[in-house]
Amino acid sequence: MKKEQLPELPLASFQVITDTHVRDDAGHIHNRHLEQALADIATFSQGSSGIMHVGDVTDRGLPGEYRELERILKQHAGNLPDIRYTVGNHDIGAIVFQDPPLPLMAMTSAKVAELLEQDKHVEPTITQTRAESAALVEQLSHGLYTVPAHVSSDGKPVPSEVEPITIAELWHRRLNDFEITTGMKRSYHDHWINGYHYIFLGTEQPHPKDCELSAEQLVWLELKLSEHATPDRPIFLFLHQPLMNTVAGSMKEQGWYGVNQDAELKAVLAQYPQAILFTGHTHWQLEAQRTMYDGEGYMPTMFNASSVGYLWTDQDEHLEGSEGLHVEIYKDRVVVKGRNFVTGEWIEGAVFTVHYPVLD
Repeated sequence: MKKEQLPELPLASFQVITDTHVRDDAGHIHNRHLEQALADIATFSQGSSGIMHVGDVTDRGLPGEYRELERILKQHAGNLPDIRYTVGNHDIGAIVFQDPPLPLMAMTSAKVAELLEQDKHVEPTITQTRAESAALVEQLSHGLYTVPAHVSSDGKPVPSEVEPITIAELWHRRLNDFEITTGMKRSYHDHWINGYHYIFLGTEQPHPKDCELSAEQLVWLELKLSEHATPDRPIFLFLHQPLMNTVAGSMKEQGWYGVNQDAELKAVLAQYPQAILFTGHTHWQLEAQRTMYDGEGYMPTMFNASSVGYLWTDQDEHLEGSEGLHVEIYKDRVVVKGRNFVTGEWIEGAVFTVHYPVLD
């Protein structure tokens, strides 16, 4: 009798989620979607190396949102692997996204502290119309400029207690709140888990929308990528904003790419085609085109990880839903499968394979 061949088991596996946008309302659809996602992941993540979160953990980075995140995580803690986090612009940015947007760089240190400590609605120290607020958001998005120091009508400087917060102060404050809840240290970090390298990249300024990578982080990345690197072994990277003209939503005309050092980061990554980069930010659904970017022969493979909070389509339309990725590592390939967390089903049109070894 012919012996039945057992199915090949993966050497390791992990899950990728992003853009949970947790709110300070337990009944909010984003929070319910995260609860559904974690409950669903628990059904197929036994032995997982971890859940990798690709940023925009919260919607505004406010205390009530972090408390809600902790509540949700506590409910599922016993059934889930460890979660590691990437910073997103909604978590640590210079804007609190509401209607109208609240530019933190227009506020004093005291007002920012009041907002981020007591969860109170705080108006900007500098009175603004809605149009002026929108204009400042645009200015900050393109230059991260501080609001100029103001002078009184007689030409004398305004006292320091009403001067706007500095970029350095705001960055320290926002990142510190993120680190306390998530347990991550600084905005970029790496981990060796079950023999595989996981590298998390992140902005180093509170940019409203984009990612600002320092020269030091790029040098650090080169060193980390070189650790025990071989063409037959994948290296996994995570960054909230995608590189331009790579995955779904990142086309130049779509406007949701967002790494200010796009060319520099691509130059580093091009040396390691065996790497796989997972990004979020766009919310593009997994059934859209270009969920997987194959590197076009000169770059690593990249994946859009969709969104847990809500989805976006190739028709530039909002779509209610919740999705993420499940990754399985085999000796000669990595298989990435899309998951619908609302229905608890695999997405048939979102199954991808990256073969190894990858030759440079």
